Amino acid sequence: MTEKKIIPIQPQNEVDSGGCSSDEPFALMVLDDKMEPEFLHGDIIVCEPEGVAQDGSFIIAKIGTEYYFRQLRINGDHWQMTAVNPAYPPIDLQGKEDIVAVVVLKKKPGRRKEQKSYV
Repeated sequence: MTEKKIIPIQPQNEVDSGGCSSDEPFALMVLDDKMEPEFLHGDIIVCEPEGVAQDGSFIIAKIGTEYYFRQLRINGDHWQMTAVNPAYPPIDLQGKEDIVAVVVLKKKPGRRKEQKSYV
């Protein structure tokens, strides 16, 4: 049995999260089908910049000037983020420095009781 690698995420000063401090949680809306069926178009995700990521965590990552919402996959020293929807290819990461935040909650807009925690 392999032990899961736990990676503490540090906030990055350059993150533009709508005026929030870089270490404050922020919310985003899913706008495409890359993470279906787990996350549907219109779902709200709450992201924690100081969260803890591990293999299988849902993350926000920044590659160059682009931000991505994907699932983290770690195999030894190889870091990758994958879409849940198999129609989209995986993207390689350099390491934890590419991770901006960890998704901690999913919520349906206007439905108080429909939420799922990822912590």
